[in-house]
Amino acid sequence: MSRLLDSLSVGRVVGEVVDSFVSCVKLIVTYNSNKQVCNGHELMPSVIVSKPRVDIGGEDMRAAYTLVMTDPDVPGPSDPYMREHLHWIVTDIPGTTDASFGREIVSYEAPKPVIGIHRYVFVLFKQRGRHTVRPPASRDYFNTRGFAEENGLGLPVAAVYFNAQRETACRRR
Repeated sequence: MSRLLDSLSVGRVVGEVVDSFVSCVKLIVTYNSNKQVCNGHELMPSVIVSKPRVDIGGEDMRAAYTLVMTDPDVPGPSDPYMREHLHWIVTDIPGTTDASFGREIVSYEAPKPVIGIHRYVFVLFKQRGRHTVRPPASRDYFNTRGFAEENGLGLPVAAVYFNAQRETACRRR
C-alpha cells in the first residue's frame, strides 16, 4: 500500500487534492470492461466517454462509501486556477459491491481535456452513515477536502488517478 501512496504523492494527488492518508479499502476503476485505471497511466478521451465500473472492497456490505471523481488541472495543468472540476459523485455504495449499487448525486461528466495533460482522480471515502452526503452547489471550483469536511467524511480510504490529454488528429490513427 505504501507504493500506492508514493505514486499518489509523485502525481501530486496527495498534497493538491487530498491530505496524506492510509489506503485501507480496495478500489478498482475499469473503463470499457478492460481498461483498468492505474496511477499515472494515460487513457484516451475516446475510452473514458462512458462512466466506468468502480469496484469497492471493504469489510462488509453494511459499510457505506462515497466516490468522488475530480480534475484538479482546470483549465490547464500549467495554470489550474479553476482547480478542481467535479466529474462525478456516487454515495451510499455498500462495501464489497460496485458503484452501480450506490446513489449518484452528481451525474458522470466525461473528461474533455483541452490544454495539456490532466489528472483525473477517484477518491473513496467511508461514510459515517447512509444518506448523509449532500451534493455540492457547483461542479466548478470544487474542493475535495472541503467537500469531505462539510459532509463529515474524514480522510480518504482509497484513491487512484489517470492522465488524459486531447486526442489530436495524428494520434487517432
